[in-house]
Amino acid sequence: MKVLVTDPIADAGLDVLRDAGHEVETGYELEGDDLLEAVSDAHGLIVRSGTEVTDEVLAAAEELVIVGRAGIGVDNIDIDAATDEGVIVANAPEGNVRAAAEHTVAMTFAAARSIPQAHIRLKDGDWAKSDYLGAELNGKTLGIIGLGRVGQEVAKKLDSLGMDLVAFDPYISEERADRLGAELVDFEPCLERADFLTIHTPLTPETEGMIGEDELDLLEDGYIVNVGRGGIIQEDALAAKVEDGTLAGAALDVFAEEPLSEDSPLLEHDDVIVTPHLGASTEAAQENVATSTAEQVNAALAGEPVANALNAPSIDESAFPRVEPYIDLAETAGKVAAQLLEGRIEDVEVVYEGEIADEDVEFVTASALKGVFEPLEWQVNAVNAPQIAEDRGVDVTESKTRQAEDFQSLISVTVSNDDDEVSVDGTLFAGDDPRIVRIDGYRVDAIPHGRMVITRNTDEPGVIGLIGSVMGDHDVNIAGMFNARETIGGEALTVYNVDSEVPDAAKAELEDDERVIGVSDITLNGQN
Repeated sequence: MKVLVTDPIADAGLDVLRDAGHEVETGYELEGDDLLEAVSDAHGLIVRSGTEVTDEVLAAAEELVIVGRAGIGVDNIDIDAATDEGVIVANAPEGNVRAAAEHTVAMTFAAARSIPQAHIRLKDGDWAKSDYLGAELNGKTLGIIGLGRVGQEVAKKLDSLGMDLVAFDPYISEERADRLGAELVDFEPCLERADFLTIHTPLTPETEGMIGEDELDLLEDGYIVNVGRGGIIQEDALAAKVEDGTLAGAALDVFAEEPLSEDSPLLEHDDVIVTPHLGASTEAAQENVATSTAEQVNAALAGEPVANALNAPSIDESAFPRVEPYIDLAETAGKVAAQLLEGRIEDVEVVYEGEIADEDVEFVTASALKGVFEPLEWQVNAVNAPQIAEDRGVDVTESKTRQAEDFQSLISVTVSNDDDEVSVDGTLFAGDDPRIVRIDGYRVDAIPHGRMVITRNTDEPGVIGLIGSVMGDHDVNIAGMFNARETIGGEALTVYNVDSEVPDAAKAELEDDERVIGVSDITLNGQN
């Protein structure tokens, strides 16, 4: 079969493809009509970040089975279009973990000891020994934002150097953090306690710009290092805090826009060390990424499972029509439960009752995990969600029972930690009409679409009217609602379907009323 490679990868990867008997064609400068023509008869396509795999490219590739991304990021691949065309998209998330972690450690040392600054001065003939009084890492506190694969590797390396570790990651278990020697803390305490702060969280709408002026003030006299994703740190604020002495220094390998502009304020300060996105630039990392990607292409072309597929369901084709309606329902239940739970998630339980218990539900459970982890992990899906749970030390249990009260089939997703748990139950009406029917035991009838607001309040006259009035005052239209209560005068739970996000001011106004216990604004599938 023909495999087209449009961005340079290590020769080892090309050899893996050729050894499997495939025809390998390279075209490192293909674009426009030339790219469309070259891909038209390709069975596999391997790219890095230089090739845009658009819906037009995918439509032209009538024989295409898989797009392999030699690296982690898939911003340049239209995954939805690939799915529509039946094309697997796979990346290589493990190949550069060690390289990125080692570059993080190198940048930490460089910032602590002013290595680049001293090097430049000496090259210019200036023996500036007295100008640089460095900081030792031993005995200092390292703050880690994100204990994913790279964050865990950094924790291991810097723990061995005598650093005390604190970490913020709401989706990793305390047991896993303990094994790494890290203390889990909330976001602000992580910054306050850190002498050095490293960032390893994906860039999502929630994390974009999450470290700005106020957050940097918490890191007073400390250092910040980012070899993860650009855009998480507000760069103007960082430059200002280094300039006014709030921060001792910074070291960045990634930026909001790359290449970094010559006008960037980061380039104006000696105490801001910058490198041009070198985190994965080692010979070993490039070879690992290339061979891993090639092996996945080989697997897909042989009709075998693809380890790091981002969009391929692993379910028997004949069973898929029966299970398919439950996939989005499970994802929604997981998403609602995760957003209602306060604190990190340590356990996820998925229970199947009734007719659905007779089916192969592995993919449905994975979809529930996708909903649980979606706020944290970039490009999480039903294929990689189980691995994310394992990597983060989250215990996942699945159980089935043929018995079901009131419904032909019921899916229950429960997320919990040592302090709390939240359960969300869903079913299908008339075969394909999804509904959320219970939340923490409260019987509801909520349409899982768009935005939902879930309130807990005391069961008293006037409370629902108050909630409606406050939402109206803030131009939030209520499309539907369902109220449930424990007992008369007890605690009640109300689910509102709304047409827009509820402003923080509205939530604060509601929670100022002693009758309102809590307000959760939840975004679900289908929201524009």
